[in-house]
Amino acid sequence: MLESDLLYAQGYSVNINTPVDSLFYYFDYDERSHNINMEFQHFHDFYEIHILLDSRAVHIIEGNIYALQQYDIVLLRPYRLHKTQYPVGPPHKRLIINFSMPRNIPGLETAYKNMLLPFTEQVPIYRLTGEPRRAVFDPLNAIFTLSHGVSPLNPVLIHSLFQQFMCVLCQQRDRNSYVKDEIGNTIMQKIYSVTAYIHSHCNGELSLDTIAKEFYISPYYLSHQFKSITGFTLTEYIQMTRVRNAQQMLLYTRDKISVIAEQCGFNSFSQFNRVFNKLSGMSPSEFRKQQAASNTASTLLSY
Repeated sequence: MLESDLLYAQGYSVNINTPVDSLFYYFDYDERSHNINMEFQHFHDFYEIHILLDSRAVHIIEGNIYALQQYDIVLLRPYRLHKTQYPVGPPHKRLIINFSMPRNIPGLETAYKNMLLPFTEQVPIYRLTGEPRRAVFDPLNAIFTLSHGVSPLNPVLIHSLFQQFMCVLCQQRDRNSYVKDEIGNTIMQKIYSVTAYIHSHCNGELSLDTIAKEFYISPYYLSHQFKSITGFTLTEYIQMTRVRNAQQMLLYTRDKISVIAEQCGFNSFSQFNRVFNKLSGMSPSEFRKQQAASNTASTLLSY
């Protein structure tokens, strides 16, 4: 193993608490192949870090496509829509880190906010080489090694090491060499630009004709290519995006359901109820009650 590499063991994981806890860690060392690429962009109510350990992949964040190289670090703040696409061929190794941590520790609020600044970047991807990469990976390798032992102190030590990792990453912001490349002038780039447009305009008027006009594409060509590339019709994608946003508002606001329906772009309350029922398997009011009772987002749409 080169000194800048990450320690890895396929199928290994490290887990501290659960996603509903204020302090939560899940380190997933595994591999993914092209045939199990995620169908739809999704998001979590916790932070996620994706580190590619193989040669290449593509990450789509809120409809924008980013080419990844080995050891690129993708930083996803809560509720940021994303998906990863792996190329055809052998499975690709990666490390996924899901975490939450309390940030209201007296005296440390500002420091914690600064520590998490890398997640706020417009392009939240880090590409480091040489000593900066080694410095960032050292705490993760220490977590990997430490986690193989059994000690009641492990959760505290892992939490401490992870904070060190985040602090070093923040300190290396000026060393980040990632530059977003256009992945060819392809129809895929165009279609994912359309998905980004849908996510940012889903509370307004969206139709095949209006979107086709916006992107200077014929409606027929857009409809055909959108289905071919995303696996969904344009209407299905718009509805899923709106329902996903509605789910978050039902969970994390006290707005009336009729107000949420309007803010998420539905033409009528009856249409909202019908589409929400179809995609969620329950009405908006049932969804809100169930989530309030369980205090978890476990029944969010599985995209």
